[in-house]
Amino acid sequence: MTGNSLGAAGVKKYGLALHTGSPELGLAISNFAGDSRCQTWNLGRDLAGDLHQRLVEFVQPQTWADLAFIAVAKGPGGFTGTRMGVVTARTLAQQLEIPVFAISTLAAVACQYDRKSPSNRDIAVQMRAQRGQLFGAVYSVKQNSGLIELFPDTVMAPEVWQEKLENWGNSYQLIETGSELGGSVASVLELAYLEWQKGSRPEWWEALPYYGQHPVEGK
Repeated sequence: MTGNSLGAAGVKKYGLALHTGSPELGLAISNFAGDSRCQTWNLGRDLAGDLHQRLVEFVQPQTWADLAFIAVAKGPGGFTGTRMGVVTARTLAQQLEIPVFAISTLAAVACQYDRKSPSNRDIAVQMRAQRGQLFGAVYSVKQNSGLIELFPDTVMAPEVWQEKLENWGNSYQLIETGSELGGSVASVLELAYLEWQKGSRPEWWEALPYYGQHPVEGK
């Protein structure tokens, strides 16, 4: 994560990111001027009970007043965890009167992969969904400008996704993400910062979770 700091000269301002879309909690904070840290915890079923305490401890030595914006993974992911993360981010943003960026889980995975293995190919990301379906999305990565969404996050049958990829016109790299997603929280923060640099300032009520499926069969 590079670039100018968020605040004016002498004023430290930070971005904070949360990823609660899986049993692996991910938190990241940065002022994009050399002071960054990231941490994950595999909390399993304790995620709901431990999130707020982990968050309070992680932010230190910074304070809530040091935050310029919040980013959160909006899904797809676990229903309860995703909802909890988005609600927490919205509540903080409303109280602090700062923007909140809701970032696709699949976009964060694509960004994380590109940072490790950059190429000129499109990046297709798939993740297992409920009832035998898949989430899929395709992105193009542009240096210093983030991701371009070529095919939006969609839930579909595996054969539909396979047909989509077989007919894809460009060369692509297929990434299959597992159930531990917290490690991509740094990419959630990076993608939000790129939007911040472009002048985007989304209000707290604009941050909505993406579930793709209803958690109850047949809904």
